[in-house]
Amino acid sequence: MCDLVARVLGQGDALPDSGRRQFLQALGATAAAGGLVAAGGRPAAAHSVRRRPAADKHRTRLVLLGTAGGPAWIDGARCGVSSAVVHRGRVHLVDLGAGSQQRLVQSGLGGENGLGSSLSAVRAVFLTHLHSDHVTDWPALYATGPMNIVGRALPPIEVFGPGDRGTLPRVFPAGRPAPPVFNPDDPTPGISAMTGYLRQAFANDFNDRARDSNFTGPDALFSVHDIDLTGIWDIDPQGKPPRLRAPIPVWEDDDVRVTATLVDHHPTAPAFAYRFDTPDGSVVFSGDTGVSDNLIDLAKDADYLVHEVIDPVFVDQLVATLPAEIGEPLRQHLLAAHTTIEQVGRDVAEPAGARNLVLNHLVPSNNATRRWKAAQRGYSGRLIVGEDLLQLPVGRS
Repeated sequence: MCDLVARVLGQGDALPDSGRRQFLQALGATAAAGGLVAAGGRPAAAHSVRRRPAADKHRTRLVLLGTAGGPAWIDGARCGVSSAVVHRGRVHLVDLGAGSQQRLVQSGLGGENGLGSSLSAVRAVFLTHLHSDHVTDWPALYATGPMNIVGRALPPIEVFGPGDRGTLPRVFPAGRPAPPVFNPDDPTPGISAMTGYLRQAFANDFNDRARDSNFTGPDALFSVHDIDLTGIWDIDPQGKPPRLRAPIPVWEDDDVRVTATLVDHHPTAPAFAYRFDTPDGSVVFSGDTGVSDNLIDLAKDADYLVHEVIDPVFVDQLVATLPAEIGEPLRQHLLAAHTTIEQVGRDVAEPAGARNLVLNHLVPSNNATRRWKAAQRGYSGRLIVGEDLLQLPVGRS
């Protein structure tokens, strides 16, 4: 898993070259159809990882916790997608892919007293959408949070994410028999309802700890909110968002203001991008999306645009391993609902005027760095290929 990098923290700036990997012919069609995968057929790049870089002296900074895209674990050098904006020591998390809580501790943001303080500095969590590779660590945070707040002096952790979309997504391709519906009484729960199910799922553990250790439970620690889209979008089965005239206000706390927009990750809906504005500068997270005018508007003149990216060469390799009736629809989905190397700089970061483009949610996660650097074409700003635990200063403070 992603502890490969953890084992070499503090032993130098770079991991040894992992060499050439063969494309994984055994990749299952079911896993591929369920979402993007975390690795593919390109050689893995060596990752330069620092635990406590000079950036941590800045009042505001961007921290990449995990940079792999997709739910299929193939290459453990990167953890699942998760990031943080840190301002005045308060941590604001964006997405919670697999391994994000581990990375939070390894980054130095999760406390170092050895008593359980990984969430002591966390002020808020923002989930872009509810695909598993973006929320897998939410159950872990929710269930274990009260045991990881030693020394915490902050208000409850605010958690924001999609609400119930209210309708199932369309079946694709059209004409295919509809599959069975999971949880038909509540088939599209949002983050609040999902958390309610977690409360039930962990009831045995919670009751045990409450009766034996005076455990107060997670409800006092987390305040969970569905982002309200009333009057903005009545989601339909296609899941393609409308063009917005203005960003959606989400939350404001002291010097940190968070706004959102709707991005196009159809048929998944709603899917959000988030913008953090601080006195030191701005950071925008795309979430998963194809090229989006809403996102370009949100990212205007941002200091950092943290954007997902997919390699179309990998898509071709993947599709070639699958039966035609599965492979071609999958190709259409991956290229329509995500942003390619050729598109991300030229068609998104450049028109947005973003000063720095940070590639994240990398698919495949073991591509050679030189392949990702092709995103520079058509983009006049600075390109940064994301790495787990990379910390970047925002502004000069």
